[in-house]
Amino acid sequence: MLHSIIDRRLAGKNKSIGNRERFLRRHKEQIREAVKRAIDGRGIRDIERGEDIHIPKRDLTEPVFGHGQGGMREVVHPGNQEYIRGDRIERPKGGQGGGGSGSGQASDQGEGEDDFVFALSKEEFMQVFFEDLALPHLVRTQLAEVPEWKTHRAGYSSDGTPNNLHVVRSMRGAIGRRIAIGAGSRRELREMEAKLEELKVALKPGDTIAEAEIHELEEQITALRARLERIPYLDPIDLRFRNRVRVPVPTSKAVMFCLMDVSGSMDEGRKELSKRFFILLYLFLTRHYEKIELVFIRHHTQAQEVDEENFFHARETGGTVVSSALVLMDEIIRERYNPSEWNIYGAQASDGDNWHHDSGRCRELLNDRLLPMCRYYAYVQVAEEEQNLWEEYTQLLDGHKHFAMRKAVSADQIYPVFRDLFKKEGAQAA
Repeated sequence: MLHSIIDRRLAGKNKSIGNRERFLRRHKEQIREAVKRAIDGRGIRDIERGEDIHIPKRDLTEPVFGHGQGGMREVVHPGNQEYIRGDRIERPKGGQGGGGSGSGQASDQGEGEDDFVFALSKEEFMQVFFEDLALPHLVRTQLAEVPEWKTHRAGYSSDGTPNNLHVVRSMRGAIGRRIAIGAGSRRELREMEAKLEELKVALKPGDTIAEAEIHELEEQITALRARLERIPYLDPIDLRFRNRVRVPVPTSKAVMFCLMDVSGSMDEGRKELSKRFFILLYLFLTRHYEKIELVFIRHHTQAQEVDEENFFHARETGGTVVSSALVLMDEIIRERYNPSEWNIYGAQASDGDNWHHDSGRCRELLNDRLLPMCRYYAYVQVAEEEQNLWEEYTQLLDGHKHFAMRKAVSADQIYPVFRDLFKKEGAQAA
């Protein structure tokens, strides 16, 4: 016998999560495309919000099979005075009874159906936006690599150094030990003393037996008091020391250096490409890593550390000396970010145009100073021409596996290049 069970309970909170997840998986590609289109019109501060995804109705329908009449048929439509056999009939224009969206005049007839609108939450939007991305090699540093320890209190121990002695607990233990050891003897002593008082009160002159009993009882009391006095006031077993243990703490602290060329050769289009790359990088880092610091460095002939607002919107420009940014990055690392405690990352965006005699120095700075301290360094060139800086940087690829170079000459290449540079290890690039 076939049984069917129907759940007629009212839909409670979050009861449709399963259906929502299945819908997201089914229309994953369309949602990805909508997210990519959405980032073009957003700024860095308002990009972390939800998005409405429009999915055409034809993409939501499921295929069905139907039985047609088949064969060749001729149909005569009465009242046709415009067309003859073989003519191609134009599609109805918008607003002329077609019913769909369009720019025609309003009509009092016809019907249509809008696209399906699906609202992505902020979390879902960012999940699709950063899917398959992760900073390469950012793992919790192995305990053997970084000798970082954290001291935790671990109760009390019976041995330790004098400076860790806990006086109150030691005295409490001593009092408890004396009470526990001498409790029975003190009770016996009180009983003997009470009995001795009774014998002395009841003693009559010439009663030798009572006197002998009193003398014996006094000796027992003396011996018992001597035994109680031999109980030490403070014994080594009473001492309690504060116990602290060193627990190895893996570190996940990271700092990301963002270097951007703002020289005269960087026109507005190239600056916009660089800004888009760093906006993606900024959102990616702040979403995935809570304990990460960002350092923004912009340079022309001189480099300076700036805040986020000036990094993206300041209009200062000039010549090009890329090494000034690398020197400043090296100084900041040595002053504020010890490589043994921080995971250091660098990302540089430039058009590749540099003062000819400076490109070799840039390569030397990266090879000798920065790359040995960095876990990963990415260079993005926003121009197609391979100039002297690109040629010098190419020499670093073979010797440093954690150094990467890419080109992005149009806005639609920024996102794939970003995903390629910062994809999860083992994941395929977009």
